[in-house]
Amino acid sequence: MTEYKPFKEGKVREIYDVGDSLIMVATDRISCFDVILKNNVDNKGKVLTQMSKFWFDYTKDILPNHMISVDTKDMPEFFRTPEFEGRSMMCKKLEMLPLECIVRGYITGSGWASYQKTGLVCGIKLPEGLKESDKLPEPIYTPSTKAEIGDHDENISYERSIAHLEKFYPGKGEEYAAKLKEYTIALYKKCADYALTRGIIIADTKFEFGLDENGNILIADEMLTPDSSRFWPAEGYEAGHGQPSFDKQFARDWLKANPDNDWTLPQDIVDKTIGKYLQGYELITGTKLA
Repeated sequence: MTEYKPFKEGKVREIYDVGDSLIMVATDRISCFDVILKNNVDNKGKVLTQMSKFWFDYTKDILPNHMISVDTKDMPEFFRTPEFEGRSMMCKKLEMLPLECIVRGYITGSGWASYQKTGLVCGIKLPEGLKESDKLPEPIYTPSTKAEIGDHDENISYERSIAHLEKFYPGKGEEYAAKLKEYTIALYKKCADYALTRGIIIADTKFEFGLDENGNILIADEMLTPDSSRFWPAEGYEAGHGQPSFDKQFARDWLKANPDNDWTLPQDIVDKTIGKYLQGYELITGTKLA
């Protein structure tokens, strides 16, 4: 049996090269504020992989994606073990575009902090008088650069995203920037509308895209998971304050409230965090995690 080692490790994922394709494995690590915490959150990686699969299937009419299979029977023998079951995705090899494509449908988090100071979010002027967690008149696109592990991503304007892409793809910056914005908002709108029918508000999310061998843009990485999105319960939603959530905001809030945390969560917070992830998964997909 051929043994494989990851050639790339992110905050949460490990990526293996298996020749014509990649295997992306979502671990149970959790990162907050761009720091990998010392705890693992059991089954978190399975939630991320299976939720991404759900959304990739749901949105393939808008844009193709990089997913080939999440069944380890389709993967080399090395991956057919309980360690990889449920958390591994075989993917097409893409050239990843150097932007995180963030879309905000509601004002919260760093966007709310910026709006309070300047009335702007990432250079975009918003209406006066918005309250925390208000729904925006239209979703806004606020891209950021991708940072290495340990560094912070930098929010940039749409205009700067054109210049940033132009550095990597001379003559294509404007075209790629426009497409990424269009796809990001279209994907968000379709998925946010669906999630609302399942009792979940998707306040914001981020997407990543790549180019296939023919230069086509595909959506890649993870999609609309509790790690990349803010999920709020629709029941009881009320603007004017922060919202309860089905994502890692719960862990973030505990870390902020306990600054001497040594990047370690107490076990009850770990248990509550995976409980939130599982609840969000079950509401959105209508199924229990296998």
